[in-house]
Amino acid sequence: MENTRPNLLLTGQESERLLFRKLVASDFETWLPFHQNPKSSNFWEGLPENPKIACQHWFEKAFHRYANKLGGMNVLINKQTKQFIGQCGLLVQTVDEVDELEVGYSILPNYWRQGYATEAAKRCKAYAKEHRLADSLISIIHIDNIASQKVAINNGMRLEKTTVYDHNPVHIFRTRL
Repeated sequence: MENTRPNLLLTGQESERLLFRKLVASDFETWLPFHQNPKSSNFWEGLPENPKIACQHWFEKAFHRYANKLGGMNVLINKQTKQFIGQCGLLVQTVDEVDELEVGYSILPNYWRQGYATEAAKRCKAYAKEHRLADSLISIIHIDNIASQKVAINNGMRLEKTTVYDHNPVHIFRTRL
């Protein structure tokens, strides 16, 4: 999966309740509550403790991915309310020295447990399949993050293995496309 790969962003795509668009710098304050809620990063070791610094790192990583065609998170907008719900997208990741295509998802705390992550992840999976972006899709999920594991299962993924990713114990869920 090199820089010549097709666009992995779902900009302009939609699902039943959601519109997908690119993250922009002016989204910072809207996304900050994700990092301010301790439960959002409860499972991930090594993140900055200061929410503003953590959010800044998130944005830097996102823009780096965009610039280098490594996919990235798309902002999820509720079609009816126009509210920023969270982020979801296809990301090139290296797991155990193998390049993989991951569907990642993070939802603002006010919108947890409403099915948005599953809906967005399913759209990402369909997009990857429609555009033949990979033979399979993974999700990298901390071993203690049961809610995200449920999203992966609802997206047709199955636990493939447990490994260490970014110094964290994770389950790798996979689905064939």
